[in-house]
Amino acid sequence: MRLNSRVACWGRVLLLPVLGWLAAVPTAQAHESRPAYLELKETGPGQYSVLWRTPVLSGQRLNVVLTMPAGVQNLREPVVLQLPDSLLERRWISAGPEGLAGKRIEFVSLQFTITDVLARVELEDGRSWTTIARPATPWIEVTAARSAWQVAGDYVLEGIRHILFAADHLLFVLGLLLIVRDGWTLVKTITAFTVAHSITLAATTLGYVSVPAPPVEAAIAFSILFLGPEIVRRWQGETSFTIRNPWVVAFAFGLLHGFGFATALTSAGLPPSDVPLALVCFNVGVELGQLTFVALIVLLERALSRAPVVWPRWVMMIPGYAVGSMGAFWTIQRVNLWLRALG
Repeated sequence: MRLNSRVACWGRVLLLPVLGWLAAVPTAQAHESRPAYLELKETGPGQYSVLWRTPVLSGQRLNVVLTMPAGVQNLREPVVLQLPDSLLERRWISAGPEGLAGKRIEFVSLQFTITDVLARVELEDGRSWTTIARPATPWIEVTAARSAWQVAGDYVLEGIRHILFAADHLLFVLGLLLIVRDGWTLVKTITAFTVAHSITLAATTLGYVSVPAPPVEAAIAFSILFLGPEIVRRWQGETSFTIRNPWVVAFAFGLLHGFGFATALTSAGLPPSDVPLALVCFNVGVELGQLTFVALIVLLERALSRAPVVWPRWVMMIPGYAVGSMGAFWTIQRVNLWLRALG
C-alpha cells in the first residue's frame, strides 16, 4: 500500500508539468532559450562595427529585429551570412559626433520570445563590458562599463533561465527521479549527471570538442525515450541495469546533455576573453536551476505522499508513458530534421 500510494502521488505531481511541456514545447527544438548575440566595436569617433547573430530554431530564424537609435546610418551595405544554427549579420554604422553613448538599442519582438540577447560593447579607448537584454527589458543602453560581478550575475541568471526553459533536459531529470529508489541513490544519480554534462559543456565551450547540433539534439531526445520503459519496469516491480545503477545511465547520457547546454554559449559567438567567465557562471546557473527543480519535485512528492489517496493503476502509469511518449515525439522530429539537413 505504501508503494502504491507513493507512486500515485508521483503521478499526481508529475502529470501537470508533463502536460505543460507538451503544450508549451510542441516542436523538435527544446532550446528556444538559446540567446541572440550583439557585438558593438567602436572603430573611430562615432563609428562602429556591428555583429548581430540570431539563432535558427527548427529551420526558422528567431523573429527579433535589431533597431538602432534615430540618426544612425550605414557606412556600407550590411553583409548577411546563413549558418546552420544561426543567421549572422555584419554592419558598419555611423552614430554622429556623440556616438552611441547614452542611447538605447532596441530588440523589437524580443518581448514575445523566451530568449535573451547577450550584448558586448567595446570602445575605442579599450573599455568593454557585457550585458543581457531580456524579454521584459528588450533593449540595452550604451552607458558606463559594468563590473565583473554584474556580468557574472548575468551569466548565472542566463544559466538558470536556460535550464528552466530546456524542457528536454528537465524531462530527462524527471525520468531519473521516477526511477530512483532512495535518497543516497538520488544524490549519486544527480551528481553523476552534473559531473558528466559539466565535462562536455566545458570541453565544447573551450573549443576542445566540436559536435554538430542536429545529432546531439536527436540523441538527447532518445535519452528521454530510453527512460520511458525503464520507469514502467520500475513501477511494475521489475529490474534492469538502469534501475539498479541509475547513476551510470545518468553519467552516460549526461555527456550528451552537456553538448546541448553548450549550444547556449557556442552559438552566441562570444569572444575568447569572455568564455572562461561565461562558462563558469553559466554552469553555476544551470546547476542552481537543476537543483531547484529536483528539490521542488522531491518536496512535492513528500508532501503529497502523506495524503490518504489511492489512484487507479492507469493513473499511476501516466508519468512513465508521458515521458516515453514525449521522448519518442522529439526523437522522430529531430531525426527528421537531421536527415533533412544532411539531404
